[in-house]
Amino acid sequence: MRITPLDIQQKQFPMKFRGFDVEEVYAFLEIIREEMEDLLRENANLKETIQRLESQIKEFRDMETTLRETLLTAQQMVEDYKTNARKEAELLVKEAELKADAMLKDTQEKVIKIHEDIVDLKGIRRHFKEELKRMVEGHLKMIEFDKEREEEEPGGMKEE
Repeated sequence: MRITPLDIQQKQFPMKFRGFDVEEVYAFLEIIREEMEDLLRENANLKETIQRLESQIKEFRDMETTLRETLLTAQQMVEDYKTNARKEAELLVKEAELKADAMLKDTQEKVIKIHEDIVDLKGIRRHFKEELKRMVEGHLKMIEFDKEREEEEPGGMKEE
């Protein structure tokens, strides 16, 4: 059975011969009642404070959970960004290598073509020199032939 401050205040004791001093008993009961009221008020305040603190703890735990989830999401996003950046960098490097290989191959083909053109031009120059030499030799032979004919003709060929 729970005793309330009102129960203490309303408590009546029967009178007996040579019993307690009634005024002292009632004064003491009044002190106990006041103390009990203070304790009950304090208890109610403490219970209210406990509820408020438990509510705050729940909010803080919810916030902690949210922060953890946000942190995990952020970490996953960072990892995804790193992975994507790494893949993109690898792709760029491969593209650059392919372009460099293509440029190198194109340059090598151009060098080969230039060498072939040089060889062709040397051949053409040699052929041109030979033709020019033959032509000069042919003209020299014609001049010599004309000179020999002039020398063979009696009286020379002085017709004008």
